[in-house]
Amino acid sequence: MSTITLDARSLPRTPWHGHAEESELGHWSAVARTVAEALAVDALARDKANAEPFSEVGLLRDSGLLNLLVPTEFGGGGGHWESAFAAVRIIATADGSIAQLLAYHYANQASIAFYADPANQGAWFARSAADGWLWGDSVNPVDPDLHLVAEGDGYRLNGLKRFSTGSSVGDVIVINAAVTGGKNDGKVLAFVLERTREGLELLGDWDHLGQRLSASGSVKYHDVFVAPQDVLGEVTAEPIATLLTPGLQLAFGNFYLGIAEGALSAGRAILLERKNSWFLSSADTYAQDPVFQRILGELKARTAAVGALAEKLNRRFDTEVGRAGDLDEAQRGDIAVAIAELKVVATEAALEVANRIYEVTGSSSTKNDVGLDLFWRNVRTHSLHDPVDYKKIEVGTYFLHGTNAPLSLYT
Repeated sequence: MSTITLDARSLPRTPWHGHAEESELGHWSAVARTVAEALAVDALARDKANAEPFSEVGLLRDSGLLNLLVPTEFGGGGGHWESAFAAVRIIATADGSIAQLLAYHYANQASIAFYADPANQGAWFARSAADGWLWGDSVNPVDPDLHLVAEGDGYRLNGLKRFSTGSSVGDVIVINAAVTGGKNDGKVLAFVLERTREGLELLGDWDHLGQRLSASGSVKYHDVFVAPQDVLGEVTAEPIATLLTPGLQLAFGNFYLGIAEGALSAGRAILLERKNSWFLSSADTYAQDPVFQRILGELKARTAAVGALAEKLNRRFDTEVGRAGDLDEAQRGDIAVAIAELKVVATEAALEVANRIYEVTGSSSTKNDVGLDLFWRNVRTHSLHDPVDYKKIEVGTYFLHGTNAPLSLYT
């Protein structure tokens, strides 16, 4: 009998398949709720302190959430993307910054599956799981490209990247850069460096209106040596590899949704505690006044509609990822547009909820120690990541002509 040897390159590019069962979703959602409850206790105080969120990362690590997507055979939780997106949404109800950290971590860690040769994926996943790595990134495409120059069997990296989420607290940072010289000249490589690598400078310059604990400062590289073993693989236009960006956009939709739900919950609690009522009202309390009930009902209904769309797409994303190397351009393009639709409505719903919640909580809720503004500041800050109007154009163009936006780290 002849022996058949499989070429590792012909194996699936992604290790995920099937869908999350109710028991899995229930488990990880319960874990996320426990973390969210802990974060909610001092969310405003931590936001004001604006310190690097090492303790918050420790909370995520201890909970097991960082390894949710790592296959069980490599020491991870063996979960699906649907469970990961649900966890991000739940964490965002308490702390949008930490939800962003977790969302980017999942995408960055998943670079293993989208870029690395299947023969090498197991070792990367196992190392990440064993050491509980939080994955940051340094791939902001609006900055000039980094300079990655071939040197011997490795490379030298120089340059600056702003908006490097998770970089200042991540155990490792995933970076993309085009190669100059050598056998890989012109190729864009994805590679992974530890935060403490010699020549890697964390500038600590993230000090923005919201998402203050997302560890999104700039990173500067001074002749950093990149060894062959640091390289995940080439960044290509292969449909399954390019699915990583829609996945991150889907995570955005989920944490915008979570922020809206958090604002609604906080507003409800404040309204129920309000005494008396408006002097023109016939109700005994503000919470019994139809005016305030109507506002909350409108905001709650819109948020629920966005939630239904998110849940549908979270489950569908597992279907598309499960196609692995068989995912084609049409399938990739169709889900990217569907996710863009969520990005549009999640952005607008979260901004509206975080803004209008004050209409039911009253002027006393604008006191700085109440902290209701944290929800608006967080969603207002991150929703500017890429212009939502371009997402509307992306959706409209596809609806009219069936054409997709050019591939990029935003589409």
